[in-house]
Amino acid sequence: MTDPRAPELTPWAAAGIAAGLFAVDPAGCGGLVLRAHAGPVRERWLEQLRQLLPSTSPMRRLPLHIADGRLLGGLDLAATLKAGKPIAERGLLAECDGGVAVAAMAERLTVATAGRIAAVMDSHEVLLERDGLGLRVPTRFGVVALDEGVTDDEVVPVVLTDRLAFQVDIVPVGIRDVEEPFWTVDDIVAARNLLPQVEAGDSVLEALCGAAMALGIASLRIPFLALRVARAAAALDGRTQVSDDDATLAGRLVLAPRATRLPPMEPPEDQQEEAPPPEQQPPDEPPPEGEDQQTQQDLDKPLEDRVLEAAKAALPAGLLAQLQLGAMRSRSGSAGKAGALQQGKSRGRPIGTRRGEIRAGARLNVIETLRAAAPWQPLRRAQALASGAVKGPRVHVRRDDFRITRFKQRTETTTIFAVDASGSAALHRLAEAKGAVELLLADCYVRRDRVGLIAFRGQGAELLLPPTRSLVRAKRSLAGLPGGGGTPLAAAIDAVRELAEAVKRRGETPVAVFLTDGRANIDREGKPGRPKAMEDAVAAARVLAQENFTTILVDTSPRPQRSAQELSQAMNARYLPLPYADAATLSSAVQAASS
Repeated sequence: MTDPRAPELTPWAAAGIAAGLFAVDPAGCGGLVLRAHAGPVRERWLEQLRQLLPSTSPMRRLPLHIADGRLLGGLDLAATLKAGKPIAERGLLAECDGGVAVAAMAERLTVATAGRIAAVMDSHEVLLERDGLGLRVPTRFGVVALDEGVTDDEVVPVVLTDRLAFQVDIVPVGIRDVEEPFWTVDDIVAARNLLPQVEAGDSVLEALCGAAMALGIASLRIPFLALRVARAAAALDGRTQVSDDDATLAGRLVLAPRATRLPPMEPPEDQQEEAPPPEQQPPDEPPPEGEDQQTQQDLDKPLEDRVLEAAKAALPAGLLAQLQLGAMRSRSGSAGKAGALQQGKSRGRPIGTRRGEIRAGARLNVIETLRAAAPWQPLRRAQALASGAVKGPRVHVRRDDFRITRFKQRTETTTIFAVDASGSAALHRLAEAKGAVELLLADCYVRRDRVGLIAFRGQGAELLLPPTRSLVRAKRSLAGLPGGGGTPLAAAIDAVRELAEAVKRRGETPVAVFLTDGRANIDREGKPGRPKAMEDAVAAARVLAQENFTTILVDTSPRPQRSAQELSQAMNARYLPLPYADAATLSSAVQAASS
């Protein structure tokens, strides 16, 4: 079996150590994010965690679309109707007191649900004030967030991961790599009993905070979570004092997965302090040699440096390469893939209920309607009897009780390309602009976005391709685009605005991308004249800015033009001066700017 203190740990060994430390102090460590696909490997890890938890520690699963009433508690509708008075229902978070809550498909949790779980973890109690109830239920638990995300834009909400000590990835682990647990449930129980007596010196906390700062970890919670892990490691070893090895282990498991930069490099040897000459060393302490000398040097290093070295050694190869290249990017959704969020009455993901009337296609939420009506049943029955009614309905529901389900859905994105095909653009960058648009069109096709193409040259703008998902039609329209003539920028901006408004009316999200040098010389009436043409272009840009569309202006001239900068400011667009870029660079720059 792998040594938990070994310099190098396999992914399964790291996951096993994290499970043991988490089982010692679930509420203190917060929990862990387990990145794994559904299958036997993940189930084996969860089963080992169950074996490590004492029998008194419950383990509950939180469904993905769990309702607030089941999560936090609320009105027990059946019991309320039977008893004739409000009866509270105990939520899952309260049932997890002293144990673990397993969040299924946590990468799809809404920020609202993750925020409610985080709030309960912070306050150690469920505060229930709804449906005529007012309760405070104490609860302390840890969370295992199962991350089944396939792509980098599927992540567990930060509001939850910021409170979980461990981030474990067992995706590359095969069933043959699974090993037995390092500890038994008796070891965990003994460590739990010893944990309140474990102390850590100020040097340990200072080292963890310094290492977190050197690794670019901004959250103040993370060093304290690392300290909790170090205390749990000491308790598992049967000690009441946190050692340096415990701190380095916490750095490897807690700090390393969250690193956003590499620690500063050590100064060159010629800038370091020179070692004292051999004759100044005590004669009775000869310098150690070989491996003993290296061990002694490691022990002489400050604790913060050892924690940093341990964290750096635990960095995955891919993450280390990204940090060295300075290419760290947040795992957030790319533009166009999901479009803008909008609320609706009949389609999308349910996001709660509101009071309303059944009209215009709204959907009545029967359960929530009955919940709202339940507390008033005794009063309404008494009123019905007082009015002389002999026999009334078993449940009195009124218009104020109606609850309408709200939905949230992401709209499709339509990217509108406005390509300058005038004489100046054809002379400079039309071929490269066509290549960039083709690459962007292919990217939109992969994301299943719609694309539209507008070309402007001569005396006006022409819609070459209405919004479509056909990549073949888009490329064919672009390939047949000739170059030459004037630059009617005002007409192009007006055409883009009209098309974007039509896209928005269909419920989609428009994104406008202009590829031009910004040197307008044809006004709105189709007459030549640079001053009047620029004046019309700026006026059209200001009208476009009022629509609040996402707009990008790529300056394709050999040198950045002041006219293009002023135009981008007028239309509130992102300005990309790319005087020496090829088609691939143009494509990647536009994708980055629209994200």
